[in-house]
Amino acid sequence: MAKYTREDILRIVREENVKYIRLQFTDILGTIKNVEIPVSQLEKALDNKMMFDGSSIEGFVRIEESDMYLYPDLDTFVIFPWTAEKGKVARFICDIYNSDGTPFEGCPRYNLKRVLKEMEEFGFTDFNLGAEPEFFLFKLDEKGEPTLELNDNGGYFDLAPTDLGENCRRDIVLELEEMGFEIEASHHEVAPGQHEIDFKYANAVKACDDIQTFKLVVKTVARKHGLHATFMPKPLFGVNGSGMHCNLSLFRNGENAFFDPNGELQLSDVALQFIAGVLKHAPNFTAVTNPIVNSYKRLVPGYEAPCYVAWSARNRSPLIRIPASRGMSTRIEVRSVDPAANPYLAMAVLLAAGLDGIRNKLTPPAPVDRNIYVMTKEERLENGIVDLPATLAEALENLKSDEVIVNALGKHIFEHFVEAKEIEWDMFRTAIHPWEREQYMTLY
Repeated sequence: MAKYTREDILRIVREENVKYIRLQFTDILGTIKNVEIPVSQLEKALDNKMMFDGSSIEGFVRIEESDMYLYPDLDTFVIFPWTAEKGKVARFICDIYNSDGTPFEGCPRYNLKRVLKEMEEFGFTDFNLGAEPEFFLFKLDEKGEPTLELNDNGGYFDLAPTDLGENCRRDIVLELEEMGFEIEASHHEVAPGQHEIDFKYANAVKACDDIQTFKLVVKTVARKHGLHATFMPKPLFGVNGSGMHCNLSLFRNGENAFFDPNGELQLSDVALQFIAGVLKHAPNFTAVTNPIVNSYKRLVPGYEAPCYVAWSARNRSPLIRIPASRGMSTRIEVRSVDPAANPYLAMAVLLAAGLDGIRNKLTPPAPVDRNIYVMTKEERLENGIVDLPATLAEALENLKSDEVIVNALGKHIFEHFVEAKEIEWDMFRTAIHPWEREQYMTLY
């Protein structure tokens, strides 16, 4: 991560002729918000004196508590490459503070930092995340609205001309690299119109910042190609959905705490305890890692998305997979998370679950190296394999029952998140869907 001083930023803005500054933050539902200011107001922003109305943001505060402050993180400063033609635009990612100068408990980014402080009490110094967010590309119509027409019919690792999204993907990569991303891979995914671009892991806060920036760049560049990029987990029936596999590792003073050359699978006790914690709490944090009604259309058998709580070093059907790399690259891959998740909240609950396993020295069940999708329900029960929630409503009820996960969200975020999601579920539950009319209009 680049390290900037106030003087560095003022100099770069002057030299690069930046005209506008966007002060970005993320609301509880994971949506990027921003306040754009002219460069003449930059010093005021750097003094943490930029205010906004928090009552207008989903899940923030009531109207009588509305005055909130944006505190820019100087190290997140970046100039958007695509804005050069009309006067350059730069951005900061901000933390939210109350009017009395205290951190706002409803700020997802601050909340993750709070859980990371708890991690440090265990003697760990870093929680690293390597995320793999997948997305679909659909064509835009003549009005610039997204259609359901895919941009290609390619498959896994296909090349142009089958993969018509290749040029769009390449431009996305170029923009990301210009913004400082280290891109590791870019390819077509399994489903038609589905793509993945992998970027280098980072500490949890920066990695979550990168996910939010990545989504913004993907959507912006796609539109220039006449395409709509969506991170909706399951936009199409009958094909794979989009996941956001999360590769997680804990470090202690520069050493990977998950690696033990003499341990089972060369995993340390810390790694096994962390795995056990994630498995224990998985049914209860799923409302956060898979937060929309559509998420549960992806978590079904047959499409490579995990719907069973298990782990393995060999196959990809369980919730947790252990990639083959060892040493400093030792990590666990949580495969259930989808890209609709608010990354700051998802990392907070995953970390809290793992730390609970370490705190209580939990032992994970035996790894499951068979394909769980072909096992019967009886076989799954014999192996201690439980299902993830089947609906958002079920996931929310599970969430409410788990003190560890509730505490990882904090009182403010937990209450407002559950309230928003229960409204979302009720709207879905009471809506009349096309499938119902197709099935019942003529039959009854």
